[in-house]
Amino acid sequence: MEKQMEIKYDIMEVCLLAGKIMLQSGAETYRVEDTMMRIAASFGIKESHSYVTPTGIIFSIETSEPTKTKLIRISERTTDLKKVTVVNSISRRISSGELSIDKAYELLEEADAATMPFPFYIQILAAAIASGCFLIMFQGSWHDFLPAVVTGGIGFLSLIYFHKVVPIKFFAEFLASFTIGMLSFGFIWSGVGFELDKIIIGSVMPLVPGLLITNAVRDLMAGHLVSGLSKGAEAFLTAFAIGSGIAIVFTFV
Repeated sequence: MEKQMEIKYDIMEVCLLAGKIMLQSGAETYRVEDTMMRIAASFGIKESHSYVTPTGIIFSIETSEPTKTKLIRISERTTDLKKVTVVNSISRRISSGELSIDKAYELLEEADAATMPFPFYIQILAAAIASGCFLIMFQGSWHDFLPAVVTGGIGFLSLIYFHKVVPIKFFAEFLASFTIGMLSFGFIWSGVGFELDKIIIGSVMPLVPGLLITNAVRDLMAGHLVSGLSKGAEAFLTAFAIGSGIAIVFTFV
């Protein structure tokens, strides 16, 4: 019996680690729950229950013997869809019987410890180019392309910096958007830029929580009302912080 309980405990660890990685990497709530239950079923657990919110995971296995229900806290979340893909791949390999419990846990630990796939300078360069492309998409002029690229790149860099320096939710977005507003006004004042609104709109787009909004809608459609509403509230507050930073610039400049 002790050996059986130990095996079930290991299955719980594998399921919780998979759910933790996915939730921290930006996966939808219903996808996290489905993956955890599929892994448990693949290891022979007929009845398992998971309850996932953006800040925590509760998971239990229903058996004839008493089994512990475990809770883990999720304090930090980011966007790393590569990790979500890796966990999905491991889950499919478990379902096909290719991986043992120990090997699956080892692969999940490697995925959890992996750093972000792209270095910071690549992320900043991508945000800068995206800002210029968004400016053109919103019918801005090519004369403002370079100012939008510079402003968007510096704005995204300031977002990363403020996230590390200021441990206050939504404050980094506010300061980053304020920086974007000031830089955009500086380009207009110096005569390098021409359309202030287009430069600002293009530059703030990399800060917009698009994935969070999408996940909130998908969770609501899947019936996960708590997760959907909480993610929607987080997306609204993030957008409010971005808008407030720009509004401060227009008010005092």
